[in-house]
Amino acid sequence: VQLVESGGGMVQPGGSLRLSCAASGFTFSYYDMSWVRQAPGKGPEWVSAISTTGDFTYYADSVKGRFTISRDNRKNTLYLQMNSLKPEDTALYYCARGGRMVVVTTLAREGVLKRGQGTQVTVSS
Repeated sequence: VQLVESGGGMVQPGGSLRLSCAASGFTFSYYDMSWVRQAPGKGPEWVSAISTTGDFTYYADSVKGRFTISRDNRKNTLYLQMNSLKPEDTALYYCARGGRMVVVTTLAREGVLKRGQGTQVTVSS
């Protein structure tokens, strides 16, 4: 399993970024996928998840209405469009194989996620 994120960077409050996650080494279309973030000094936080076909999407309350998750199964790629960014969105963002329940329960028992190395997002003026 290989997951490689890209698209992070520094942006001013109110700005936008689009993250990508290129997947390989498994059948991407068979799995729900998630985005997770970890801010400095804090534990990981599940952000969003998408079903295998993309028909169903889920968001943490903190990002609902501002972030949009999507996927392209032909390109084995997961996306996260982030709009109206806030300083509190500053974190390392990574994609993980699995939906919300898989991610949340794995993190709760301090298990190991199938995840990428992450891409840094910094929101600052």
